[in-house]
Amino acid sequence: MAEQAPELWESPESTTVVVIGAGPAGLTVANLLRHSGIDCVVLERRTREHVAQRQRAGIVEARAVRMFDSWGLADQVLGGVPSDGTLEFRVDGESHLVSDDDGSEGPPARLCPQQVLVQKLTAGYLADGGDLRFEAADISLHDLTGDRPTVRYRTADGTLRAIACAFVAGCDGDRGISRASVPDGVLTAHAFDHGIGWLTVLADAPPPARPLFAVSPHGFAAHFARGPHASRYYLQCPPDDHPGAWPDPRVWDALRTRLADPALTPGPITDRETFRLRSLVHDPMQYGRLFLVGDAAHIVSPMGGKGMNLALHDADLFARAVRDSVRDHDETGLRTYSQCCLRRVWNDQEFSHWLTRTLHDAGDDTHSGPFHRGLARARLDRLFTSPTASRAFAELMAGLDTVPNAGAQDGRGPG
Repeated sequence: MAEQAPELWESPESTTVVVIGAGPAGLTVANLLRHSGIDCVVLERRTREHVAQRQRAGIVEARAVRMFDSWGLADQVLGGVPSDGTLEFRVDGESHLVSDDDGSEGPPARLCPQQVLVQKLTAGYLADGGDLRFEAADISLHDLTGDRPTVRYRTADGTLRAIACAFVAGCDGDRGISRASVPDGVLTAHAFDHGIGWLTVLADAPPPARPLFAVSPHGFAAHFARGPHASRYYLQCPPDDHPGAWPDPRVWDALRTRLADPALTPGPITDRETFRLRSLVHDPMQYGRLFLVGDAAHIVSPMGGKGMNLALHDADLFARAVRDSVRDHDETGLRTYSQCCLRRVWNDQEFSHWLTRTLHDAGDDTHSGPFHRGLARARLDRLFTSPTASRAFAELMAGLDTVPNAGAQDGRGPG
C-alpha cells in the first residue's frame, strides 16, 4: 500500500499486543493474553464468516489439549470429542491398529475440526470483551525495532487507523504481511519439496471409526473425520496435478481401491484441491518486537497433523513470554522465544518427514525405487511389532514437551 500522508491517519490507539490474523494461532494468542489480563487487538483481513468456515486440520493433539487445560480454557474453546487413541494403518488391505496414547497423564487428543476450534476461540474471546476487527485491509507494520511499533490498516468503510503497541504477533500465515515486513537477509529460510502431490477432498460422507492411513501399490490414501457426517480424504497424485483431473467417479474409484474398501459409501463432494507437500522453516522467528507464530514461521508436511498443533505451541510460548515481561519484568521468554519454538519445530518436522516418506515409499515405488520401498516396509513392520517402536511413535504423535511448563514448575499456573 502507498504510504498515506500523516494527516490522513487518526491519532494512534494504544494496546500491549497487536495480533495479525484470526486463525487458530492468532485467536489462541488473543485468548491466552486476555486470560492473563493483557490487552490486545486482533486484526483479520477476511470476514468473520470466511474465517469461521475454513476447513483445515482436524486433530488437536494431546499436548495441545493439555496446554489449553493448564490455562483453564479447554472446556471453553475445544469442541469435538476425545480421540480413542487408535490409528489404523491399512497396508495392502491388511489392517494394523496403533495407539497414539503415550501413557502420560492428562486429557487425550481431541477430534476437533479447525473451524470448530476457531469458532469457539472467537466466541470465547469476544465474550471476554476481546477486541477483534475483521475486514482490516492494507495492514502495514512500522518501527518494529523501536520501543513502540505501529500497525496501520484500513477499516471496511475506508477509515485509516493506527495502533501503537509493545509487541506484534504475526499469525497471518505463510503469505501474510507479517513475515513480508521483515527486511531481506534477516531470516534464513530452510525449504524442502517432498516431490509428492496430494488431492484433498471434503465430502458429506460417513467418517471412519478412527483416522485411517492406507498404503498400496496404487499410491497412498487417507480418510479422516471432519464432523459426524463429513469426511476428509487424501489421495497421492502427481505434484503438478490439477483438481479437474479428478472427477467424482475417479475419486471414489481410487479411494475404494487404495483404502481396500469396495463398499466405501460416497457422498456429495463439497471441496477438492491439489497441492504439493512441502516443508519450510524460518530462523529466527523474531524481528525486533515482531514475533512470528505458526505458519508465518514454518510449514510442515500435513502427515502427522502437526501444522496447527505447532501453531498452538508457538502461541502458548509467546503468550507466556509476554505475560512474564509485562507482569514480572522478566524478558527471558521473549529472548528465548525463537530458540524454544524452533526446537519443537524441528522435532515435528523430522517426525512428519519420517512418516511422509514411510507411507509413500512403502506403496508405489515408481518414485522411490524398490530399495526405499523395502526400507519403508521394514519401518512399518517394526512399528506394528515392536512395543518400543510403537511407544516412541505414540510419544511423537502426542506431541513432545520440548519446553517445560513454567506455570507447572512455579505452582501458579499460566494465568
